[in-house]
Amino acid sequence: MTTHPALMTAVVDSGTFELRRAVKGDLPAILRLLADDQLGAARENAADLAPYEAAFDAIDVDPSHLLVVGELAGEVVATFQLSYLPGLSRKGSWRSQIEAVRVSRGLRGQGVGALMIQWAIDQARERGCSLVQLTTDKSRTGAHRFYERLGFVASHEGMKLTL
Repeated sequence: MTTHPALMTAVVDSGTFELRRAVKGDLPAILRLLADDQLGAARENAADLAPYEAAFDAIDVDPSHLLVVGELAGEVVATFQLSYLPGLSRKGSWRSQIEAVRVSRGLRGQGVGALMIQWAIDQARERGCSLVQLTTDKSRTGAHRFYERLGFVASHEGMKLTL
């Protein structure tokens, strides 16, 4: 499988953790991570890869989107998507959106998630973004505490409409 060079490398309790751009061959591992909780288990269906492959292709060719995986000992153990959005508010500034953050259960608490989010924040700064935003389901109270420790503030009420 073709892989991309490391975007970031750090030593964690379990070894050397590397972030890199995802490749299509990572999809099964990414889907396992996305489905590894009550909410994701009900939403994801890895039996049909076609819609995931189409979404991957759209993300992969658009320079405003980046799908990232984290590897430890050659295994995909984390993922997130980073997107850059132009806007008129805040004097026409760009913002960065972090989506679908997942870390393998066995690695939680070792700093992997904080490394990923800090890397994403640094990328947003480099791209000239004035704001980094993310959403997390109301039921994920542990995730809320995690993001608050990293400086995020629950300043808005998010709303979604399933189509």
